[in-house]
Amino acid sequence: MIPSLDGPRLEPRSGATRRLVVVLHGYGADGSDLISLGAQWARALPDTAFLAPDAHEPCEYMPSGRQWFRLTDRNPNERWSGACAAAPVLDAFLDAQLAARGLDDSALALAGFSQGAMMALHVGLRRPRPPAAILAYSGALVGPEKLKEAAAGRARANWPPIMLIHGSHDDVIPVAALHASAQAIEEAGGACRAHVARGLGHGIDGEGLALGGAFLAESFGLAEPGALTQD
Repeated sequence: MIPSLDGPRLEPRSGATRRLVVVLHGYGADGSDLISLGAQWARALPDTAFLAPDAHEPCEYMPSGRQWFRLTDRNPNERWSGACAAAPVLDAFLDAQLAARGLDDSALALAGFSQGAMMALHVGLRRPRPPAAILAYSGALVGPEKLKEAAAGRARANWPPIMLIHGSHDDVIPVAALHASAQAIEEAGGACRAHVARGLGHGIDGEGLALGGAFLAESFGLAEPGALTQD
């Protein structure tokens, strides 16, 4: 039986849900860690609901947090096998949330931080119908060498817009992961935008937040959002 997910959510400012942004937290955190991103982006995306599900597993090393998959560094294939095991859980959640609102993947964007960014890329690039956007902060493409096979036969026009944002001084997932992920996406036939935040460690700064919001608004075909601040 596939575990069900739940977590914090923000309903649209306009009161009408025409789009859905699902924000995926990192290892040892939970949905409350990132739901505030939705509040920052809500002005630019007024008809959008924001969901930040808690991962389905308790975190091994941080009992108060959650994990999408375990991380021990003892197995070089751990990220790949973990992401593959977690993917059906996230896919089922996305399918259910879209169906409940009468939406399809063209109205869906995935955003994630760290391990959540890994899941956003892994699942988003393998959905039968691509989402409207994938936004990955301080993450990595899991199994980059496997993406070309997964994307075989997909025309470039059927790839979702992708944006990778990473700190230059990230000591948890080095910025080299951004470059490796971008290269793998290009080699598999896709394209992505990339931004390196100079001097930033493992986190999201104000510039990255604004760039991410503008990217989501553009990907949904909305007007240029301008300043993205909570009010």
